Amino acid sequence: MYDENVVTTNEEFQDETLTCRECGNEFVFSAGEQAFYKQKGFLNKPKMCKACRDAKKNAGKAPREYFETTCADCGGVAKVTFQPSSDRPVYCSECFEKRKNAQ
Repeated sequence: MYDENVVTTNEEFQDETLTCRECGNEFVFSAGEQAFYKQKGFLNKPKMCKACRDAKKNAGKAPREYFETTCADCGGVAKVTFQPSSDRPVYCSECFEKRKNAQ
């Protein structure tokens, strides 16, 4: 069912240049972002640029720790976010994808 009042198009919006309240740099609030904001019912424009929003979102989070081990399939280097144990095989990204797609 098509409801013309719910569907919004980017044609009703124009890219808008805003100034970030954190860093003072200008950023573009695109027509697509404006349509998304309207669809979600957001009433206010963003006050921070993407970089400052991301920095605020990630503040206080510990950096992710990576462990290097040997891939059980190809013998290459596998970087993983968990401490590998000897009782289970660990695969590099490529070998992991191959095994996942083969199932």
